[in-house]
Amino acid sequence: MTLRVVFMGTSEFAVATLQALVSSSHSIVSVYTQPPRPAGRRGLKSVLSAVHKKAQEFSLPALVPTKLGQEEYEQFLSFNADVAVVVAYGLVIPQRILNATKLGFYNGHASLLPRWRGAAPIQRAIMAGDNETGIAIMKMDKHLDTGPVAFMRKVPISSNINTAGLQQELSVLCAHAMVEAMDKLEQNNLPLSPQIENGITYAEKISKGETRVNFCRSAENVHNHIRALSPFPGAWLEMMIGNKHERIKLLESQLVEGEGKPGEVINPNFTIACSQGAVRIMRLQRAGGRVLDIGDFLLGCPVIIGCIVG
Repeated sequence: MTLRVVFMGTSEFAVATLQALVSSSHSIVSVYTQPPRPAGRRGLKSVLSAVHKKAQEFSLPALVPTKLGQEEYEQFLSFNADVAVVVAYGLVIPQRILNATKLGFYNGHASLLPRWRGAAPIQRAIMAGDNETGIAIMKMDKHLDTGPVAFMRKVPISSNINTAGLQQELSVLCAHAMVEAMDKLEQNNLPLSPQIENGITYAEKISKGETRVNFCRSAENVHNHIRALSPFPGAWLEMMIGNKHERIKLLESQLVEGEGKPGEVINPNFTIACSQGAVRIMRLQRAGGRVLDIGDFLLGCPVIIGCIVG
């Protein structure tokens, strides 16, 4: 039989899975996504989520509830769904809605569970210097990312990839894995295994307070921090440009040899000493400016060897 699927997702990460399910033998009966967000300087414009835009392309009905209460529960029941697929949705789903399909809710989560349960698994994996990550297809339960796992697919994390690059790679992997899972579920051939109890870690949402770079850490730690937060929200430092302090967003770095005081600029190519080793900044962005390669930045803002940034 063809499965009747409710899809729930919001961010760009979820788009590939929606597209793959539309191209599969299964039928999308409704799409749930986050409401449009205010945009523009005064918030007068509204921007649809990436999933909402894709749903419109496919002429799929898109619902944008701000909560999942009684009215939303009754509406969900009306779809007579066999299964729901959830990828980067963003709303807590109540237990009675989790119970409202014939076969359950399946989540595509961007980590090798139980490592990095939670909101920011890609950023946390890079920040921690993990060598691999992946996608877990999990049947959802009432707790956060604790449900039994159907299967996982692994990928290596290269030493210079940032969150944007890894997110793109994992989104494609998630799409293929979810269609495979739905095909097996349709055939009643999707066994589940409880998550192991060892190695549980939590990927808390990135806070503003942790985005500033701390050069008192090792160069490897600083490099991982920069790429984990690239391109958003962006790691940053403060430095003197002219006669004022400016905040500079750091988008790409390289590990290099060098030593000095933590935060000290040690050569004119914008290499900065850390507690161990050094990093060279490769791409950055001044407040209100465009993203610049380091060469273009240095043409207008030569750095002073020996100055302290941070």
